[in-house]
Amino acid sequence: MRRILVNTFAIALIAIAAVSCKGEGKNETAATTAKEAVTATAATAFTIDTASSIIKWTGFKPGESHQGTLSLTSGTVQVGESISGNFVIDMNSLAVTDLKPGKGKEGLEGHLKGTAKEKEDHFFNVAKYPTAAFEVTGVSDKDGMKTMEGNLTIRGIKKNIAFPVSYSIQGNTMELKTEPFTINRTDWGVNYGSKSIFNDLGDKFIMDDIELQILLKAAKS
Repeated sequence: MRRILVNTFAIALIAIAAVSCKGEGKNETAATTAKEAVTATAATAFTIDTASSIIKWTGFKPGESHQGTLSLTSGTVQVGESISGNFVIDMNSLAVTDLKPGKGKEGLEGHLKGTAKEKEDHFFNVAKYPTAAFEVTGVSDKDGMKTMEGNLTIRGIKKNIAFPVSYSIQGNTMELKTEPFTINRTDWGVNYGSKSIFNDLGDKFIMDDIELQILLKAAKS
């Protein structure tokens, strides 16, 4: 009986750890078929400041998480009665920010980018897919909260997602900020270490969820 109780307790701890490592599934998205991009009417155009804009990411596995950033190469936003826009993500800019050089940073970055030998296609394979992209397909307002819909393209796969967003304009400057939101990487064919794809991983798996937060600054064109 004691052994049964101990085993049950151990299983419960593993389950709790897995859920906590998942990052609480903040604003989980449901990837759907890509939609047509919108064009804002009577709009003011802004050009994204790539030096001041960033995407933050967090990945999870049991008992551990890692954080990092991605940079943009270009993008525009049009603000009028609604909002439209698009931007391009530089996948070669992928950086791990919670590890120090010589302490695993270079190894993890190489694995994620696919620049490590024989690991090219484990995650993002930046040699084959050097950029990702996002285009706005709509913005809705409910109970004072804005939700942005858009097509996210990763590894050549385009899916529509939605997440909470806010933006402001002061003079010639626009700032757009999303709440942290969660995507399921397997929707874009990033399957390495996924327990939902491979059933023989034991506890050596990586969570499907990736948490993202988009922080954009743009100047009037």
